[in-house]
Amino acid sequence: MAETVLTIDARGEACPIPVVRTLKALAALGGPGSVETLVDNQIAVQNLTRMGEGKGCTVTSERLGEKEWRVTVTASAALAVSDAEAESATCEVPATGVVPAAPARKNVVVAITSECMGTGDDVLGRKLMGSFVYSLTQLEELPACVLLYNGGAHLSCEGSAALEDLRGLAGAGVEILTCGTCLDHYGIADTLAVGEVTNMYVIAQRLTGASLVVRP
Repeated sequence: MAETVLTIDARGEACPIPVVRTLKALAALGGPGSVETLVDNQIAVQNLTRMGEGKGCTVTSERLGEKEWRVTVTASAALAVSDAEAESATCEVPATGVVPAAPARKNVVVAITSECMGTGDDVLGRKLMGSFVYSLTQLEELPACVLLYNGGAHLSCEGSAALEDLRGLAGAGVEILTCGTCLDHYGIADTLAVGEVTNMYVIAQRLTGASLVVRP
C-alpha cells in the first residue's frame, strides 16, 4: 500500500500555526506516512524540524524558491500523542479556530498588561501578543485565568485581534477578567466583548493564589 502523504499550505501563516497544523495532520495519519508543509520563512522550517524530531519522526526540508520551503515530516508508525493532542487532531475546528483542549489542572494565571509583547517595535509587539494569545488556546493544559489590566484591557474589547481567541478560551472554561478601573481610564468600558469586569482586590487574589504567574 502506498504511503499516505498529506500536504499543508501554511504560507503566510504566523508561528505557531504551521507547527500546530502539521502536528494535527501527523496525528490524523494513524500510522506510517508523511506530512508535507509549505512555509515561507526559515523560522517555520526550524520550528517544524524541531517539532518533528521531538516526536521521533524523520524530517527533511527543501527550498523551492526565494521565500518558499517544503518541510516533510515522516512518521514510521502511528504518532504517539497525548489525549488532548489526539482529540485536537480528530475533531473539527470551531468557527473561532480554537480546538478543544484539556481542562486546566494547575492554577496558572496569565497576566497581560499591554497590547504589545516585549519592547522595541509596537507593530511587531502587537503581532507577537496575538500569536501568544492564540498559542494559549493550543496548550495541552489551559491556564485557569487570564488577567487583563492597564493596556492589556484593550485585548478583551471590540476591535481586538485577540478577541476570538479569548472567546475560545472563555468557552473552554478559562476565566477572563479585565480591570474595571483600566476600562474606565481608557474610555472603553462599553466595548468589553469577552469575560467579566474585575477589581484590584480580585486581581491580587488571583495573582497571590496562583501556582504560576505568566507575564508575556
